[in-house]
Amino acid sequence: MSQAGLVVKKAGPLALVQDAGRFGVGHLGVTQGGAADWIAFHWANWLLGNPLNSAALEIVMGGGLTLEAEDEVTLALAGADLAATLDGKPLAPNASFSLRSGQELAFKQPRQGLRAYLAFPGGLDAPEVLGSRSCTVREQLGGLQENGQPLMAGERLTWRGSSQPPRTLPENLTPLMPTSGCRLPIVLGSQVASFSGNSLYQAFNTPWQVDNRADRMGIRLTGPVLGGTLKGIVSEGIPLGAVQVPPDGQPIVLMNDRQTIGGYPRLGALTPTACATLAQCLPGTQVWLTPVSVSQAQAAYRRQFARWISD
Repeated sequence: MSQAGLVVKKAGPLALVQDAGRFGVGHLGVTQGGAADWIAFHWANWLLGNPLNSAALEIVMGGGLTLEAEDEVTLALAGADLAATLDGKPLAPNASFSLRSGQELAFKQPRQGLRAYLAFPGGLDAPEVLGSRSCTVREQLGGLQENGQPLMAGERLTWRGSSQPPRTLPENLTPLMPTSGCRLPIVLGSQVASFSGNSLYQAFNTPWQVDNRADRMGIRLTGPVLGGTLKGIVSEGIPLGAVQVPPDGQPIVLMNDRQTIGGYPRLGALTPTACATLAQCLPGTQVWLTPVSVSQAQAAYRRQFARWISD
């Protein structure tokens, strides 16, 4: 295990230790957690030759997060362009890079996307809580201090392996950040028929806007008011990407830190790839909901994983 590390000189607004998530504990009321953009997260680990689920740092917005190296190390950055710099020089995402002792890595503000993932040799070293190192702030689980809290100034980040020869991400596979007008595939659910015909037409033929009321628990979409015969249902399990419609008719997409059960009718659920896309959408981004079949969603999911395991 590495003794040297990175010292947090300045903490940004939200930098969280995340891995693939916490599974098998939903019956206890414990949510999934994990990297919101799982695609960028996996690419960051792939660049270093890590196991894909190795813990990494999810950096939201940037906000001045500054890390200082105590020794030489090779890291990888994927996902959003948060205007990262190494000793003041611009650092491009979706690539590996090396730091020497005393060098500073800093993140400023989003240029494209919202969340960047910083991977470490062998994965970040953090205690495992209920099978995962992921931070869930609301449940006070995971992370460096096992309390789900974001990074704080003065903390140290260490890693579980040694630097390996890094990989280069092919240009044609570089994850693109969403732009206004992007489409979000959705698998329709069992309650979709309870919505009025006009509501269904508007839901899938009218653009939605990502609201500023968005976090790792849920992202509200604003647009036409949806309605139907169901105002509420008996609470049931909530999958990742569930699109709930509360009484105000404005959908809420439930994300990684969602509650485990809920009682609002649902249009369906975004596919895992659509959730990764939505996790990178800044407030104000225009999106379209596009129905797909279960088999189409599964095929897209398998194609994505094939890009990592075929190497």
